[in-house]
Amino acid sequence: MRLSFGAVLLIIFSIILSLLLANVAKIISTEAGLYKNVEHIETSDKKSSQNDNKGGYVKTLDDKPKELMWFLQISDIHVSKFKDEGRVKDFREFCTKTVDIIKPPIVLASGDLTDAKSKYIVSSSQYEEEWKTYNDVLESSGVLKKLKWIDIRGNHDNFNVPALFSHKDMYMTYSSAKKPRSYLEQVTVDNITYNFIAVDGCLNPGPKRQFNFVGVLNRNDTNLLHNLAREAHQKGSYTVWFGHFPTSCILTPDDESHGIRQIIGDYAESMVYLCGHFHTFAGTVPRMYTLHHEGFLELELGDWMQNRLYRVVAFDHGLLSFVDVKHGKWPVVLVTNPKNALFNAPVREDIQLQRESTHIRLLIFSTAPIVECRVKIDTNSWRDCQKVTENFYAAPWNPKNYLKGLHEISVYVLDEHGQSRSVTQKFSLDGTRLPFDIMARLVLMGELNTIVKYFFFGAVLLCVIPLVTFKLWHILVKREIVQRPDLRLNWCKKMWLLSTVDRIFYPIVCYVLYLTVGPWAFGEVIDGHFGIVFVWGVLVDGVLLPGTLNYVHGFWQLLLCQFPLINLIAGNVRRRFYVKQTGKMKEISFCQKIKRHLAFSLIMTVELTLSFIFFYEYGAIAFIVAPMRTWALVLNIFLYLYSLNLPQECLTSAASVWSSEVKSTSSQE
Repeated sequence: MRLSFGAVLLIIFSIILSLLLANVAKIISTEAGLYKNVEHIETSDKKSSQNDNKGGYVKTLDDKPKELMWFLQISDIHVSKFKDEGRVKDFREFCTKTVDIIKPPIVLASGDLTDAKSKYIVSSSQYEEEWKTYNDVLESSGVLKKLKWIDIRGNHDNFNVPALFSHKDMYMTYSSAKKPRSYLEQVTVDNITYNFIAVDGCLNPGPKRQFNFVGVLNRNDTNLLHNLAREAHQKGSYTVWFGHFPTSCILTPDDESHGIRQIIGDYAESMVYLCGHFHTFAGTVPRMYTLHHEGFLELELGDWMQNRLYRVVAFDHGLLSFVDVKHGKWPVVLVTNPKNALFNAPVREDIQLQRESTHIRLLIFSTAPIVECRVKIDTNSWRDCQKVTENFYAAPWNPKNYLKGLHEISVYVLDEHGQSRSVTQKFSLDGTRLPFDIMARLVLMGELNTIVKYFFFGAVLLCVIPLVTFKLWHILVKREIVQRPDLRLNWCKKMWLLSTVDRIFYPIVCYVLYLTVGPWAFGEVIDGHFGIVFVWGVLVDGVLLPGTLNYVHGFWQLLLCQFPLINLIAGNVRRRFYVKQTGKMKEISFCQKIKRHLAFSLIMTVELTLSFIFFYEYGAIAFIVAPMRTWALVLNIFLYLYSLNLPQECLTSAASVWSSEVKSTSSQE
């Protein structure tokens, strides 16, 4: 049985797609994080619920508030001198009212402390006024005197910063931590030490906005993190890692390093990695959580900037629980036992503690005294919880009744001001799993740099492969090696005709291929510092910064501009070809002409806008020496106008193959 050319292409595409999906499924599987062989991880006493290191103390989740510690995380504050004054007002309230009610020993601020964008959001720089405002809130609220406030830089805090300790590196002047790179802080509660390792992956130097999106750890950075982790191992029981960038956004180009996930996973104390940066993708992935193959959780926190979110995290006998809270919503309720089944991490936690517990345990925070607190499991009746301390509540239960499968715990809390909160979550005592959101796993467990490369080169192939395929096919038909196909799709016909016009075919294909290798622009990527932009990175001051976001820019340039333009130009060539072959030119009205050229006008408007943004951000030189932007604009206008008035000799090659079909169609008409 003979297979058609299209069938062969479909089979090849199906095989490639199957392999890609198989690799994706392997990457985002969370099962490896449950039963991974951890012999290489240094053992600790958290795997046994029998004896603590304090003279035979037996760990029990009862009604006593032992081994219970909680803290707060806030991310993507984006203090701005131009936008949303309420952002700072609410942040000040968080540092006073919220902190006073919850009383954590430590608060983590995971980056993007300031906005660093201009009034019209087309350029970026460090504004001292924003940093002074951030610092003033911390100082005037008194929060620094009440607890440890540890902050880390985000990419916005690093826009247009030529070097660490430079006059534009305002983090070193106005932040709380004032640490140049990653660092370790420790908090001791009830004689248990909790480690907090801040991971600073900001680019150095820090370019302006369009080329500053991901984090990078060089060899010195990874060595520092290993040293911090070893110090934490010697001094503390549990380690919380936090940073601005999700692990999927942190590159480790040094071949000798194994990536941030491996570094975190190498230490048994590593419980969780907390981050921000993605802003829950504008609310499309609101629960951006996952369990990595190395056994630790990664939890992205939505932004303070728009959503006013913060996070309460608790350790209860080594079991980690958390709740993400909307600012101003009270009461805040966090069930620490039994913990949410979605976040069980048996490689890192002693899950057996829940099976042997005697009490349901809750943390409750509110602006007024709690007057009612009730719990129920599955369809059982409600039972009252007893207040043990100001924020700790407990209720007796028998976990042996719930040893198999998933169960549901419900909590109802009412305070003196009439504010209420209902919480429902699943729990499991036998390891039964709940699935993480598929998009969350893709975003957090994938490698962003690899993903955007696939998208970019996919767009390159979309623009090039059809034209090159029809070009080669045309040559084979002309040489009578194969017969002319019966193309039923108009799109295939017009792409074939375009491929025969060398004066248009080669500029289009060469430009698309140029984007994969040649420099895109030359300009001030940092004020006073010129750099060369490639798809794979930005070369500035002798340092090659990764080009993850460049692949995104290139993808949209090809998908929204180049590919539609190729189709518009191919349509012009097809119309011109049939006019030349039949000698008939169809008269169209002025409105029809506008409609015909409207799509081209819109695309050119987009390209012109992007070119001026480039000019505004990176200067006149970047606008002039910009093959990616300005040159593409000029080239596309020329090719489009040329295709409207294509000379006869340019259509000779196409006519040698397709003229008979045109004449046949014309005679039938």
